[in-house]
Amino acid sequence: MGKLTVRALRAVLVVVLTGTLFVQALMVWALVSKSDPENGSLPLTPLRVITILGIGTAQVALVCVWRLVTMVRRGTVFSHAAFRYVDGIIGAIVAAALVWFAVTAINAPGQRDDPGVTLIMGGIGVAILGVALIVLVLRMLLAQAVARDVEAAQMQAELDEVI
Repeated sequence: MGKLTVRALRAVLVVVLTGTLFVQALMVWALVSKSDPENGSLPLTPLRVITILGIGTAQVALVCVWRLVTMVRRGTVFSHAAFRYVDGIIGAIVAAALVWFAVTAINAPGQRDDPGVTLIMGGIGVAILGVALIVLVLRMLLAQAVARDVEAAQMQAELDEVI
């Protein structure tokens, strides 16, 4: 991975992380100050808590991606240490899906006249879980690459002994 690519990705990660921290701080402030700009028709307190948690899942994923990019840049991504960050991303995605299902459950009573919205929201939650499965498959590919790297190192050591 080139230096420009790493710098660009890190810049994007910093901007997104800063933005999420700002929005999260605003949501915490709105929760603590008990300011309700709406007319009370929506359960804003649970939605704010869920939003804060949802943003937290994104932040965990961003930090894990940052660490993986650092490992790629150093050439150490094909090691067992990378699994910790990939597992963190998978966990964050699953947590985000659970948060989305909670939003769907809170929103469902208001959608009695149009249950299609709830079904679509449920489908989005399933799609989020699908992303977690994709990352799990990528984790399996990383495991194979790490195993091949270890095997290649052992073969090189044996070859060095023979020569």
